[in-house]
Amino acid sequence: MDPYNKVQRRNFHTVQSPHKDVGLFRVSGVFPTISNDGKRLAFVDNEFKAVWVADKAGLRIVYETKGPDSVFSPMWNQNPAKDVLYVCMGPSFNAGKPLEICAIPNVSGRARQRRQLTRGGFNNAFPSSSPDGTKLVFRSTRDGGDKRHKNLYLMDRADVGEYGDGTVTRLTNGPWTDTHCQWAPNGDWIVFSSTRDKPQSGVPELDNGLDPGYFAVYLMSASDPSVVVRVLRSGDDLAGHVNHPVFSPDGRSIAVTADLAAVSVDPISLPLFLHSVRPYGDVFAVDLVDTDDVTKNKDIAKFHRITHSRYENSTPAWTMYSTDDPNAQWNMLVLDSDAAAAKYRPACPYAYPDGGEGWHMTGHLIIPKRCC
Repeated sequence: MDPYNKVQRRNFHTVQSPHKDVGLFRVSGVFPTISNDGKRLAFVDNEFKAVWVADKAGLRIVYETKGPDSVFSPMWNQNPAKDVLYVCMGPSFNAGKPLEICAIPNVSGRARQRRQLTRGGFNNAFPSSSPDGTKLVFRSTRDGGDKRHKNLYLMDRADVGEYGDGTVTRLTNGPWTDTHCQWAPNGDWIVFSSTRDKPQSGVPELDNGLDPGYFAVYLMSASDPSVVVRVLRSGDDLAGHVNHPVFSPDGRSIAVTADLAAVSVDPISLPLFLHSVRPYGDVFAVDLVDTDDVTKNKDIAKFHRITHSRYENSTPAWTMYSTDDPNAQWNMLVLDSDAAAAKYRPACPYAYPDGGEGWHMTGHLIIPKRCC
């Protein structure tokens, strides 16, 4: 029992991986992010209501909002010494409403405070810090006009954002959607997802109020934004989604969630991602051909399928520390055997008295035990 939050420890489960060099584990939450030193794991619950952190002290809430659909996409500052989480505050998947990027400082100190970094009432999201933790890249609708096109921007001071002497510089410029950006852990490159290469004709501008697809993954130089290379795409004749790219810890590979292998046609029996606009499919990984000459990574054809199920796999996170590594201090919460899993009874603010997990955390609709 955590005396600070009155929430018992919650465990995670290892999952079989088809890739011999990549291990998998499941987190009962959304938008997981792991600190660069591998010691802390953060995520939000299925209601987008609270930010959770797992570390050597167990599992706890570090920030909680007053209602659902209010916070998502936590991301650690890449410099672990700064002990800062960045989050998006506001409604998800609604470009017409304000969405602000905030910092949660002193996470280990359990301050439960936040500091707003963006202003102007725009829709800002998906922050990612530079390797030294001093700058932030993010996407915004601030110059998108009535159609709310999304482009990437650079915040030169991650500590103050747009306040004080902080400034914001536009990195990309076009009538499309650039989003899901992440800064490489060891260099100048930024990976992001974009619709910039969708067909010029025969494609609807919107699909039931949402983007029509045709997403691809790109690499861009933070110091020279004119250098942009497409790495992985969904195809000219496929309105697919290759989204949420993340770098491997060594910066030599990229993982994405994509519908390259299709999605289930029977979603009613599957777990619910409450605020998802559409299923993303499975997790894939692509190895970069050259980390020095980015142009050699154009349209890489070979990739690895990491998950293979009909469940929706949302945003991935990648760490160099395995669940057996003592440096990954949150691994105390990992169950790696069937025997341990059988004895495990989840405990969270939404758990049923008989041990059933609520949909708030897992996305599953659970019926408590019943007897005839």
